[in-house]
Amino acid sequence: MGQYVAPIRDMQFVLHELLNVQEELKALPDYAEIDADIINQVLEEGGKFTSEVLFPLNHSGDREGCKLDVATNSVTTPKGFKEAYKQYVEGGWAALACDPEYGGQGLPVLLNNSFYEMLNSANQAWTMYPGLSHGAYECLKEHGTDEQKSTYLPKLVSGEWTGTMCLTEPHCGTDLGMLRSKALPQEDGSWLITGNKIFISAGEHDMAENIVHLVLARVPDAPEGSKGISLFLVPKFLPNADGTVGARNPITCGAIEEKMGIHGNSTCQMNLDGAKGWIIGQPNKGLNAMFVFMNAARLGVGMQSLGLTEVAYQNALVYAKDRIQMRSLSGVKAPDKPADPIIVHPDVRRMLLTAKAYAEGGRAFTSYVALQIDRELHHPDADVRKEAADEVALLTPIVKAFITDNGWIATSEAMQVFGGHGYIAEWGMEQYVRDARINMIYEGTNTIQSLDLLGRKILGDNGAKLRKFGEKIKNFVEENGTDEAMSEFITPLGDLGDKVTKLTMEIGMKAFQNPDEVGAACVPYLRVVGHLVYSYLFAQMAKIALAKEDSGDNFYKAKLATTRFYFARLQPETATLIRQARSGSANLMALDADLF
Repeated sequence: MGQYVAPIRDMQFVLHELLNVQEELKALPDYAEIDADIINQVLEEGGKFTSEVLFPLNHSGDREGCKLDVATNSVTTPKGFKEAYKQYVEGGWAALACDPEYGGQGLPVLLNNSFYEMLNSANQAWTMYPGLSHGAYECLKEHGTDEQKSTYLPKLVSGEWTGTMCLTEPHCGTDLGMLRSKALPQEDGSWLITGNKIFISAGEHDMAENIVHLVLARVPDAPEGSKGISLFLVPKFLPNADGTVGARNPITCGAIEEKMGIHGNSTCQMNLDGAKGWIIGQPNKGLNAMFVFMNAARLGVGMQSLGLTEVAYQNALVYAKDRIQMRSLSGVKAPDKPADPIIVHPDVRRMLLTAKAYAEGGRAFTSYVALQIDRELHHPDADVRKEAADEVALLTPIVKAFITDNGWIATSEAMQVFGGHGYIAEWGMEQYVRDARINMIYEGTNTIQSLDLLGRKILGDNGAKLRKFGEKIKNFVEENGTDEAMSEFITPLGDLGDKVTKLTMEIGMKAFQNPDEVGAACVPYLRVVGHLVYSYLFAQMAKIALAKEDSGDNFYKAKLATTRFYFARLQPETATLIRQARSGSANLMALDADLF
């Protein structure tokens, strides 16, 4: 079923040439000894694991799905998933970017990020099992008690246990202030939790010996709304004093959701019937603690769509070079064949280049953000940590929403390359489209991300974070503005930067009079800012490629061609998006609800 080869050459270009990570890591004492050789070795081994072990299970896992035994409330994952997870654990992959204090390898988030792109390209549904575990690890590491950390973190780090986030309930999705799950205090310091959760990815499975659920619930007399939410650690099996699993806790899977894609992941309805748990952090402060998990998940969802974009592109490219249909409009290109390969046709190339550009732009973007996370967590200078944290906060909703929007576009275009065969399951392309669609919905819909970006991250601080990022772009434009070879990239970058500044001020002024203006403008606005970020990164990549264009390495020629396509064909959508964002809320809100 198709193929997947990890794009290691482009990953190396981003890490070593664009971001110069070896030098960047020297400024972080925890990572100062990590050099290019270590990075390349991890990438190469990760590429082997994902292409040889995980990718062959993607299509079969989608067709087979997960099975629930109602009598025992147990879930069986698709054939090969459990064995692949065992290899993952034995290979030490679960511990890659975890703290050595808990058994981790202590490598940077940046490197783990590249590995997760490969995992998601190979098999998104499988990757969600360990991916959620990493979010649980981060949340417990920051907010757990010493006892909770010593009991649970080594198991999560090793991969022996996996984790989930239990937020959503049947009557509430994003509006978690409406949740009804209850937690009753016990004399021994534990809590008994009762409620029903839905859409719980990896909520029950047979791949690990225990599952650590992080559950949102209300304590007695909690305030109404989001200010009355607490976070609890609820294991599937209660741990014994020696770290082994003990009694079964009454948190069980009542059903597996029948869904459009990611069939290999058990998306569960979870029932808690007096399940024993322990509070994480302070009562009524659970949403703040859970945001550590949620933000990690939002970055992770961006990586899911980046992975799908890359694998869909790879397979569409192979097909386009092999499939023959019609003759080139400019003359026969394959005279020895009855027709030309479809890659000669301009619109097929448009589809391929769209996916290629969004894959390469997304790879540069997510790697850049991951480097900022490493700086936020490990730089010795508090001011540098604060600046990196602000930038991560600004860019996180863009990672989640812009990359998943682009993943939907790219996988659809890649499927289109196959024509009718793309719609047929045996080729595997329609699975990428189905899997990509959920990424725009969960972990906060892309509209929620857009509201977060415009309302909280930008207007909430009067544009301070955006201005700081804009200064980087402005400096780059000024440094390269007189380079004639760079003008085709610098001119549209500088122009878009000016337009974003003006658009932000205009929306901000409108929002003072009518808050609905934020809701009306936020979705096109996020895409505009997403293109600003991509334009900045593509311009930097073009500068590197121009300097090495005559090196004899065709990689740089391809990078320039992709960059030129991006600026000519994809970035110009910002003109339409800006007009949409400026059009205001009246055209959306004027029609009475009863008249729809």
